[in-house]
Amino acid sequence: MIHQLRIYQIFEDTRAAFHDRFRDHAARLMRQHGFDIRAMWEARTDTRREFVYLLAWPDEATLRARWDAFMADAEWSRIKRETGAAAGGPLVGEIEDRVLVPVDHLPGP
Repeated sequence: MIHQLRIYQIFEDTRAAFHDRFRDHAARLMRQHGFDIRAMWEARTDTRREFVYLLAWPDEATLRARWDAFMADAEWSRIKRETGAAAGGPLVGEIEDRVLVPVDHLPGP
């Protein structure tokens, strides 16, 4: 098993719209495409607010195939277009994506 860490820059003025879209649409469609969302957080740095979430995958091939299918989903394309226009500004800025592959050792107690 591998994990994927996704970090989205979000904006104060469209923060509620972003969370509405993720909660009401993105998470639902992701589950339909076989995504295993393990946890979600918000974080702040000195310069920005972030939405962070963790996905679990059986392997990298599955990760890539399911992301490709999700990004090609016509409903998702429509939702992104409609919610982005209604928000009056961008919902997401920079996106960081990290695939976390386990190492064969863990620190001791």
